[in-house]
Amino acid sequence: MKKNKNKYLSIYERIREDIVSGVYPKNSKLPSKRNISDEYGVSVITTEHAYELLAEEGYILPIEKKGYFVIYSPDSFFDVAGAGFNEENAKNSYVRSKNTGNTALSAGYINKFDDYELSFSQYARMMRRVLSTYGDELTVRSPGFGTEHFRKTLAAYLRRSRRIDVDHNRIIIGSGAEYLYSMIVKVLGRELTYGIENPSYEKIGYVYKSEGVRCRMLNLGNEGIESDALWKSDVNVLHITPYRSYPSGVTASASKKHEYLKWCNEKNAIIIEDDFESEFSPSRRPEETVFYLNHGKNVIYVNTFTKTIGAFIRTAYMVLPENLVPVFNEKMSYCACTVPTPEQYVISELIDSGEFERHINRVRRKRREIIRVNEIVK
Repeated sequence: MKKNKNKYLSIYERIREDIVSGVYPKNSKLPSKRNISDEYGVSVITTEHAYELLAEEGYILPIEKKGYFVIYSPDSFFDVAGAGFNEENAKNSYVRSKNTGNTALSAGYINKFDDYELSFSQYARMMRRVLSTYGDELTVRSPGFGTEHFRKTLAAYLRRSRRIDVDHNRIIIGSGAEYLYSMIVKVLGRELTYGIENPSYEKIGYVYKSEGVRCRMLNLGNEGIESDALWKSDVNVLHITPYRSYPSGVTASASKKHEYLKWCNEKNAIIIEDDFESEFSPSRRPEETVFYLNHGKNVIYVNTFTKTIGAFIRTAYMVLPENLVPVFNEKMSYCACTVPTPEQYVISELIDSGEFERHINRVRRKRREIIRVNEIVK
């Protein structure tokens, strides 16, 4: 195991790889915590942390007095084909999340709670600091894809918080996710067919239809898009919100995420991963992104600061697969960046100072507490 990595994360990653590769097939029982601890030379508590993360992400199921059993299978996503989406399915998703420990799924349950934004006084204080520190540098027009300063900050943040390790030149800044969706269409072309979750956030469909592309509405089941709908479609570009689809609250299971990637690679398609609000997952560990699982190949990762900082922020970003960078540079190099330079520097300062991540961690702790309280009440 790498010395610079938490031991429980190394154990988690090794066992996850063994599960995905079939060393531990579906329904098999994992070695006991004691055996794993002896094998890796760590405490039982360290192994327990690793197993808890595997359960939270839907790879294994803890059964009291019996042990930990694998529930992930590369073929398990076909089990829910045709299930369809309805209110009962959404409720079942939450029940499943409690049984499997998948707190990403349970995030749909806390949708009714108050939103958490960075206070405006914090943002204003950071703005004053930026004005004082950078002065005339803020008057320089931003390059089309965003300032190098901001994109380098984002690259470092994604590397440490989401395990997305990319060069800053693969990051594009824009004024809101909808603007970036439009940019994607302009680059990929209007002759492609786009697949959208049904139901989904209505603006997603509006943007694609306004750009003149064909759209297919793909029904959601308990775990994500129904397998029959996905594999039988003529879709070339798939737009997904795996963390939590709005308004259904459905979260893609680990098996479903791998199914999306299998579909993407077999069809030579493109996935647009809309990761809105995933930073606030009550899980102790950030959610696995589809971008990370596929090493960035054929996946465009999109996120925004509208939720994590405030609705007054119209700043979003996307991370490109390496093979699409030259295409974007060729077709969109004429664009002017739609996010003012001062705003880019303020967000950079929030991240570099640690204030942004402290805010995220406070919200995540509060949400975990809300879930615990609701479990007690129920």
